Amino acid sequence: MEKKTFELKYGKSKICFDLPEESLLCELVGANQPAIEDLQKAYKHCLDHPIDSPPLSEKLKPNDKVVIAVSDITRAWQRSNKTLPILLEYLNKAGITDEQITIIIAVGGHRKNTEEEFKALCSEDVFKRVKIINHNPEAEDVVYLGKTSRGTEVRMNRLAMEADKLILTGGVIYHYMAGYGGGRKSILPGIASLDTISQNHLHGLSDTVGGGSNPLIATGLTRGNPLHEDMMEIADFVQPDFLVNVVPNLDGDIAGIFAGNWVSAWFEACKMVDAMFGVPIEEQADIVIATAGGYPKDINLYQSQKTIDNASYAMKPGGVSIILAECPLIGDPPEFFEWFEYPDLLSLETAARKNFLITGWLAVKQLEYEKMGTIILVTPEKNFELARKAHVEPVYCIEDALDLAYQKCGVKDPKFIVMPQGANTFPIKQF
Repeated sequence: MEKKTFELKYGKSKICFDLPEESLLCELVGANQPAIEDLQKAYKHCLDHPIDSPPLSEKLKPNDKVVIAVSDITRAWQRSNKTLPILLEYLNKAGITDEQITIIIAVGGHRKNTEEEFKALCSEDVFKRVKIINHNPEAEDVVYLGKTSRGTEVRMNRLAMEADKLILTGGVIYHYMAGYGGGRKSILPGIASLDTISQNHLHGLSDTVGGGSNPLIATGLTRGNPLHEDMMEIADFVQPDFLVNVVPNLDGDIAGIFAGNWVSAWFEACKMVDAMFGVPIEEQADIVIATAGGYPKDINLYQSQKTIDNASYAMKPGGVSIILAECPLIGDPPEFFEWFEYPDLLSLETAARKNFLITGWLAVKQLEYEKMGTIILVTPEKNFELARKAHVEPVYCIEDALDLAYQKCGVKDPKFIVMPQGANTFPIKQF
């Protein structure tokens, strides 16, 4: 029997295993694009030749106070440590000094990042040169901008709102709640108040109690997605001055740079994501094996849920998903695991509606995944207790995972789909 060997990323290492070729439906990989060879040249070109916008240099005035919104440590894959030095050099040449620049780490509802994480995110050089601060979603001195058509009260970081120029940075991949990452996500949840985040994210639940998660909130879906549409309204209140988003390729290298108008430049980035990461499948598998893509995408279970969600589209009802996620900080954020104290899905959902947080929505989704099939997590033994609390079945190695998967799927000769970039690639059903 011919076998195919796989080598999938796991934390900062790799996991190897073999599968019979006849049992493999497909290896779900996107249409890879080459990395940009001269990043500095390409980045500056995009700043000078933006989409639906004058060049960034022409939008700047000599005394402008500039705020740059930068994604937090869970988005280190965006390679801000490579792009921010280029952006700062460009701003300096345009007459903006380091003293006029502040970087806000757009943590949204996530924890504050440490100084060491600032250095990792922004580079040692940038850390030494400009002021870097965490956004505080619980700050009281926020700026109120009004209400969206859906009733969301828009409150934003004061420093960002009082800046002369607000530049959004970040990266675009699929997002299981907002449809796509990047763009307006630097504003909501990035620099929004916790109340604003909660009101917006409440759209993640269905209209009626007991209905669970909202089916219109999904990967790759923007039209009719109330959460995304509300986010766009919120960003329109803010009117950011410029956007620079990158798109990674399958290897995690920057393959696309999109700069200019915060709407149209972002939409162009989304098109590249569709072309690269949307992968048609003709059949669902009995067993799906997916990796988040290694560190930092598998830094915790909270982030690894993007992989669980993508894998669920490739898995047959009642099937098994094996998720490779080292989760060195599995307990982060701790409030995610507090939601699993509720005895059942209905009580959890009811509580989430009363005090909506993204962690509560993710907990609801986690229990829904459990109803769809078995979720096996390959992770270190120290993570087992919290993994079980989150309704996944932890195992130490891929061999144990496969043994358990064969038992659980109930099929004599199960069919497999392997997802080497599980956090990014999205299975699109063609049946």
